[in-house]
Amino acid sequence: MFASAAIAALAAASVAPCQPSVERPASTSRTLVYDAAFFSQFAPRTAYDIVQRVPGFALDLGATQTTQGSVDVRGFAGTAGNVVINGSRPSTKAETLDVTLARIPAQRVVRVELGPGDLYGSDYAGKNQVLNVVLSEQSGIDANIQLAARRWSTGYINSDAQGSILIRRGASTINLSAGTGRNRQLQDGPDTVTDLSTGAVTERRFKRNSYFNRNPFLSAAWSLERGSDRAIHLNARWQPSRFDLTQDNRVTPAAGLPHDDNLFQHYRDPVLELGGDVTEPLGGGAIKLLGLVTRRKRNDTDIYVQRDGLLSDNPSIDGGFDQTVKARRNETIGRLSWTRSNLAGFSFEAGSEGAVNTLVDDVNFAETEADGTRIPIDLPISHATVKETRGEVYVNVGRTLSPALRIDGGVNYEFSKLTVRGDATADRSLKFLKPNLTLDSKLGGGWHGQLSIRRTVAQLDFYDFISVADLSVSHVNGGNADLQPQRTWEFRATADHPLLGDGLVKLELGHDLISKLQDRILIVDAQGAGFDSPGNLGTGRRYYATLTVDAPLSRLWNGLRAKFTGTAQRTRVADPISGKLRQFSGYYPNWQWNVDVRRDHGRFSYGFVVSDNQRWTNYRTDEFDANFQGGPYGTAFVEYRPAPKTAITFDVDNAFNTTANLDRLIFTPNRAFPTKIVDELRNRNNHLDIGLTLKQSFGGGSSGTKVASKAS
Repeated sequence: MFASAAIAALAAASVAPCQPSVERPASTSRTLVYDAAFFSQFAPRTAYDIVQRVPGFALDLGATQTTQGSVDVRGFAGTAGNVVINGSRPSTKAETLDVTLARIPAQRVVRVELGPGDLYGSDYAGKNQVLNVVLSEQSGIDANIQLAARRWSTGYINSDAQGSILIRRGASTINLSAGTGRNRQLQDGPDTVTDLSTGAVTERRFKRNSYFNRNPFLSAAWSLERGSDRAIHLNARWQPSRFDLTQDNRVTPAAGLPHDDNLFQHYRDPVLELGGDVTEPLGGGAIKLLGLVTRRKRNDTDIYVQRDGLLSDNPSIDGGFDQTVKARRNETIGRLSWTRSNLAGFSFEAGSEGAVNTLVDDVNFAETEADGTRIPIDLPISHATVKETRGEVYVNVGRTLSPALRIDGGVNYEFSKLTVRGDATADRSLKFLKPNLTLDSKLGGGWHGQLSIRRTVAQLDFYDFISVADLSVSHVNGGNADLQPQRTWEFRATADHPLLGDGLVKLELGHDLISKLQDRILIVDAQGAGFDSPGNLGTGRRYYATLTVDAPLSRLWNGLRAKFTGTAQRTRVADPISGKLRQFSGYYPNWQWNVDVRRDHGRFSYGFVVSDNQRWTNYRTDEFDANFQGGPYGTAFVEYRPAPKTAITFDVDNAFNTTANLDRLIFTPNRAFPTKIVDELRNRNNHLDIGLTLKQSFGGGSSGTKVASKAS
């Protein structure tokens, strides 16, 4: 009721809009159009800067991060996100939308068009908002470079550089980008371990972590666009990713002398991707063939070193652990589709997709004794090959019933063969029917609403089939060869309304009914040892409401704008051990919010962002891991533009010195049969840090009115 009342009040206020100093968005029957002039007040440097400033719009990257840090979603459709470029989605999975947009100079953008997902094909069916970034057809050369430096609390200065260039000649466009990808972070904080049976503190630790990501990259794209039904796109990305962690750990037991331990992590995880598509006219519509090849490798080493004293006393090494992971993760996708905008009064799309996914993974885990002897530790399913061969056919149709009402629907049929070989043998065939239906309406009085229902199937993270030790928290993640993808019926309802001229207020309500919910279960190996593992629990439910208010506040102060986003949600599933209902494991806080306030005036921009969320928990079978912030998290910035193509930005991160905390409730040997329970509280702080960034644009003669495409 509170959300509904707030929307009504804000919508009423927008009936008498203010007189903004910038160009207002134009509108068609189904889209809002923001010309490049609207974004000039924000002095954007890239298309990504423009997308971030579209009123009421939140970028969906179209990918999820797995526990191993790689992008791993089902097929090509699952990475669609909610942004297209010249009406088409990029033919890539390894490169997320923010990265793709960041390599397009802002001066190439003529306008953006915000409309419902059905305008852009079946991959966007059911999406309330999809943004089309329309680029200029004018020939020319445009480029950007960005040089950044960040000073951490220790005095260390991290540097990074990246740049991109876009060359347009007739219908042909070449886009090249590269960067050093350097990001070193420093973090420290205490751990406190308490025996809950006595209430006594048994151990204290103080850890200093140095994380160093070095992800240099080269990216290239070429397109030949002669119309919406005649185009060629090719793209490639190479990223020799490298991650290093050095942890210094001062351990002070309640009974015993303090000692200094170390954790070292060295990960080498390169990625290579090649993709492309060809579109040609056929039968009054367009036929499109797409191909995508992604190759990933992992060469990871973890080493934990235990000592019998302090480093200052030249101690001896009295043991430790080490682990190596060598893996190859490959994906090959082929897709063929045919679309026609008017087939007997209906929009129509039909197609098929085939994919082959493989993982070859070898994990070697061992304990090291004081004399250096390495004793291998057997893990369940530590050497295995996983392969999935998958096919899918689909059809989608839509019809405009009136100027204010449109209906879209379709069905996908998926079939796959999944095999596991090595330490475990498991074969299974899977078949899924995935219907979808969307009703999109102009409700009158400026309101726009959408109702949708669809069935989705999640992509399995193949690394969940393989056991691996996590030395940073001293536990083993068991592999599960029998894991199945969870299936979800997604119900969505959204309503939005213009606010104070070019602002927007939007409410989204959602309900997910999930079968075979993937969470954590207890598995037992042939020797009777129990391991926490990913597994399927049964039926889960999720309810949520998200309110977005994007308000221009020039009435209060010229150039001022504020955006609020808040979400309340509830998840429920039966715990596999206690049988009681609880939340899902993972990032499902009961509430979270974000406030973004900025002022753009003349050569200056400045503002701040503050966010917070309730704690969220991973419900492992041998521990509860509760994650929470030590308070609201804040950032602030000031940008100065001495020339039209130059911007200098000073920013402050973690302005409130907020800690990231982990409260581990550890059950030995597990929650089913605990003989000992301890509480381990970890506090980590990156501390306040400051950054300085120089952005320079080149070119700029391309922002004409001739464009490559228009929305339907």
